[in-house]
Amino acid sequence: MDDEFAKLLRRINPPRVVIDNDACEDATIIQVDSVNKHGILLQVVQILTDLDLVIKKAYISSDGGWFMDVFNVIDQNGNKIRDQETISYIQARLESSDDLVEPSLKGLVGLVPSEEHTCIELTGRDRPGLLSEVCAVLTDLECNVVNAEIWTHNERAAAVVLVTDHTMGCAIEDPKRLAAIKELLCNVLRGHSDNSAKMTLPPPGVTHRQRRLHQIMFADRDYEKADNLIGGNVHAKTSRPHVIVTDCPEKDYTVITLRSKDRPKLLFDIICTLTDMQYVVFHGVVHTGRTEAYQEYYIRHMDGVPISSEAERDRVMQCLEAAIERRGTEGLELELCAEDRVGLLSDITRIFRENGLCIKRAEISTRGGKARDTFYVTDVTGNPVDHKTVDAICEQIGGGVLHVKWDINSSPKPQQESTISFLLGSFFRSRTFSSFT
Repeated sequence: MDDEFAKLLRRINPPRVVIDNDACEDATIIQVDSVNKHGILLQVVQILTDLDLVIKKAYISSDGGWFMDVFNVIDQNGNKIRDQETISYIQARLESSDDLVEPSLKGLVGLVPSEEHTCIELTGRDRPGLLSEVCAVLTDLECNVVNAEIWTHNERAAAVVLVTDHTMGCAIEDPKRLAAIKELLCNVLRGHSDNSAKMTLPPPGVTHRQRRLHQIMFADRDYEKADNLIGGNVHAKTSRPHVIVTDCPEKDYTVITLRSKDRPKLLFDIICTLTDMQYVVFHGVVHTGRTEAYQEYYIRHMDGVPISSEAERDRVMQCLEAAIERRGTEGLELELCAEDRVGLLSDITRIFRENGLCIKRAEISTRGGKARDTFYVTDVTGNPVDHKTVDAICEQIGGGVLHVKWDINSSPKPQQESTISFLLGSFFRSRTFSSFT
């Protein structure tokens, strides 16, 4: 009855969206008002993130059964959103109550069954050359990788991979063949000592692919290994994210404050983690500076109770640090654009491995017969890649195929931002980041 009543309320009060290009000098303001529902904040952020919009500021409020958020957004070039087609699409997506309950088809996994592809999920201990070995096995098994995303964090690796039969170009459905693929991939993932490695098919239903990667790594408990960093790991060389979890007893909230290096999709990663940990964000403020992002959230459990134990507080801090770092891997960005063919990914990753590169993160896609892949790489010790090594790789692969973005490694160390205090009116007491030095 409660669920039916909630659906009735959403039909009576559909989401209302205002997109304003005049109220702010340097950003487009998007305001969303809707009946509140668990997960609605994540769905709104996901829609904006999937459009590659950069969220510079956000103000979140969802008390009293009503959801009201304001986002200041820009495009990848730092400009306001002025394209009318894009504005109309945002308005339509956000005003559709169905879209705020079920995600769009972009970037989904778990569409079971699928006639177009087979989705597999991989987890195991990270090591140099792992992706190359996985791709070689898939090629030998006559599987063509059409889409994939690979993350590594704290010596763990996770991947969501879409494959097809390279002859038929469709999904692989034969149980015996799937069992053979699973056995060989698990052997590769285990290496010599990793008994936790596994290959699985995704659970029933649909899940955003990057949200699914967070879920896979969370289930693999990568957050517990935060202090077990290998020598030369890039995260050890740069400032780790600062996460503080405190109480707000006068309002019965738990308060989470975060400061980290700013990057694309940071807000999605935080909200995704809090949502999947069954927390509700009642109020929040997000502000990004030139290099850093500041976030503050007032949360409770879904049952309305704040965090009550020190152990849970520590776990939340670890999980949020992991959520920030999984996709925050620094490294040299290599973009590959070439005619797709069976075995291309295996050949490329083999060349990387033979030249001593370690793939920290990768996004693989195929569109219109073209392979468009992005790799973030370091050397095997986690240090920046030498120019001579990259030149040798480009020569092996061929001219005009691999684009190197050197600015990733040459970017200066983030400067210290000035102290910022967030005030949610007179409702909450102010908090600062002055304790961070």
